[in-house]
Amino acid sequence: MDTTGPVAATRVVVGEDESLTRESLRLVLAREEFEVVGLAADADRLLELTRAELPDLVITDIRMPPRLADDGLQAALEIRRTLPDIAVAVLSHHLQRRYAMELLADRPHGIGYLLKQRIADVDNFRQDLLRVAGGGTALDPEVVALMVSRARAVDDAVQRLTPRQAEVLAHMAEGRSNGWIARHLVLTEKAVIQHVSNVYDTLGLYSDDDINRRVLAVTRYLSHQADRV
Repeated sequence: MDTTGPVAATRVVVGEDESLTRESLRLVLAREEFEVVGLAADADRLLELTRAELPDLVITDIRMPPRLADDGLQAALEIRRTLPDIAVAVLSHHLQRRYAMELLADRPHGIGYLLKQRIADVDNFRQDLLRVAGGGTALDPEVVALMVSRARAVDDAVQRLTPRQAEVLAHMAEGRSNGWIARHLVLTEKAVIQHVSNVYDTLGLYSDDDINRRVLAVTRYLSHQADRV
């Protein structure tokens, strides 16, 4: 007799001030493996609901009332500081590398920074959210591409990477596992491991098999190089 029972849905609180986007998110999440336990139209309400519901995951826009500035981001950082077991995925209309680095800080676990247009690709959006809820990292490919592009402009080490190694580097920064990279690039996992090792050697980084620690190492390196542009 099977006593395991059904897998519990990932409990989510959503912060989004635009009613249409908020409702779209609710519908998308409800069709997937999520239970929406709270909807907030401003950052203060988002914090209130998060503290009351203690969800598995908070999804929030960056620009929200009451100031219509980066209130959602500040709420996300407050949640990260005071409720570290809750995963956070931040959505934005625009690329802001600084936001990604603020969110990662010293603890690249259970964090996501995605552009809002990713919502339209429901399957990948779902996978990214599940990865974040499970303690992983999901950085938007466009944010990572910007970091890599700027780093290539000024850094000799990044310029020495082969095109394939640069691809692997970008996927590492997004928070992808070696297995995912192998499937995506149609390579063996052994080949990806070798590429990862070569990337570490070329950039002078400490090799680490932990996905989240390697995200932090790679993004810090790329961010530092990008700041020189």
